[in-house]
Formats: sequence, C-alpha cells, structure tokens
Amino acid sequence: MNQKFDFSAVDKIFAANSNDPKAIISILQEIQEHYHYLPQEVFPYMAEKLGISEAKAYSVATFYENFSLEPKGKYVIKVCDGTACHVRRSIPILERLRSELGLSESKKTTDDLLFTVETVSCLGACGLAPVITVNDKVYPAMTPDKASELLKTLKEDAANA
Repeated sequence: MNQKFDFSAVDKIFAANSNDPKAIISILQEIQEHYHYLPQEVFPYMAEKLGISEAKAYSVATFYENFSLEPKGKYVIKVCDGTACHVRRSIPILERLRSELGLSESKKTTDDLLFTVETVSCLGACGLAPVITVNDKVYPAMTPDKASELLKTLKEDAANA
C-alpha cells in the first residue's frame, strides 16, 4: 500500500519560518526534529514552496553531518568511541547494544523505529568515560550491563507511552 505523504507538519514549519529560503537550515532542522530524519518527499516540496532548486535543498541537507536522510529511531543512542571512552571500553557497550537490538555496523535502526545506535568520535564528556547519550541526555560511566538495563527501561517507557 503506497500512502500519500502528509505535508501538514511541513507546511506549519514553512509558515513558522515565513517560507523564507534563507531559513533553509532551520526548516530542515525542524523537519528532522519532527520526523527524526529528512524524508525524500520533502525535497521537491521544499523547492517549490521556497522557490529554490531541489538540488540546493538536497545539497544543504547532505553537506551538514547533522542531517539524516535515513529514518532514525525514537531513541537515538550515541556511543562515544573517542580516546578516553575507547580506552575505558566503550566497544563492549556498543557490541551489547547492537546484540540486544539486532543491529550491526550497517544496520543502525531497529525495524520498529524505536532505536538507532550510532558511534561518534567524541561527546565532549571525557572525564565521565565511557559515555553514551540517548536523545542527547548523557549517561556516564557506562558498562554493558548498565546499557542493558537502560534499554530495558527505554522499552518499558515506550510501551507505556
């Protein structure tokens, strides 16, 4: 079944930004915040609404590492693998998360779009290493067992939401 994309949220974002092409980064950020990624359907729509080329909209979205063209989960878990975290054993934490969620280096998001697990070079919390974040909330002194408990809590929270 091919569902038609609902642009109502996108239209509200455009309106809040006065359909201003100079606000393209803000618009893309808000769209990503709403959908947890940038759906491909928004690029031609954005081009038409803002009076810019589709290529310009796409080039801005692909230039900044912050934007994602792939769907992300409700909970985006970032595992730091910077020097301090790596030395303090962040990789076993990453492996535990991937194992429990059925993910891998190439498959970063669960099929139910509940979890995305990514590695990052540094989260800037070296004194708290090893560190992970869940939707930008910092979890310090992480271990594989603590990561399992955190996943359990997040799953319960999602089930009760």
